[in-house]
Amino acid sequence: MTSLDDPLAIALFSEMFMADQLARNRLARALPKGMELSHFSVLNHLARSAEERSPAQLARMFHLTRGAMTNTLNKLEWAGHVHIRPDWDDARRKFISISPSGRAARDAALQAIAPILSQTAREIGPDRVRAALAVIREMRVRLEDEED
Repeated sequence: MTSLDDPLAIALFSEMFMADQLARNRLARALPKGMELSHFSVLNHLARSAEERSPAQLARMFHLTRGAMTNTLNKLEWAGHVHIRPDWDDARRKFISISPSGRAARDAALQAIAPILSQTAREIGPDRVRAALAVIREMRVRLEDEED
């Protein structure tokens, strides 16, 4: 069977793409004024990891170009949500950490979007969400493996 003859795979990815677009639009509208999903994603990652990251590490984690990540980090720094400091061992490198303002912004954003996420998961049901999560996680891992 060729890839053109696989309606199940096409339907799966089509549904994922549509769900992704709908979720992004709905969450973006719910975020606090001035916050973008990319900003929330970076702040959420930094808040959860509690470790400094380099812009290159963040770009790799989010599958973005360094330029796109630099743009996001510049906006977050301008808003006071992240601290960007030089690497004391290599002045060409930088490290990013979340600021108290960034943590508060992330918490406010999470509070704004949590009801949407929770309601959707509750309506689907925890068992079905767990099953879907396992499949989606495996798909992500396989797709990441293909990039290397």
